[in-house]
Amino acid sequence: MPTIKPVSDLRNYNEVLKTIAIGEPVFLTKNGRGRYAVIDIQEYEKTQATLKLLSALAQGQKSGEEAGWLSLEEVESALGISNG
Repeated sequence: MPTIKPVSDLRNYNEVLKTIAIGEPVFLTKNGRGRYAVIDIQEYEKTQATLKLLSALAQGQKSGEEAGWLSLEEVESALGISNG
């Protein structure tokens, strides 16, 4: 269950920080609407790494679609791997 608090609770930010756990951000509202999310730094870094990986995968797929795909034999040859 997400933790939702009004942004005014930041006046006592130590209490807000105590409620943050990995994988469980605290959502802050302003005028009753979601405005901010406070997350653990490990969760933030994991999210950033995931986004970077997804971006690289999308770039690789686009490159394969535009320039053509390599066969397994071509990849093995380029890497100097002998099969068998």
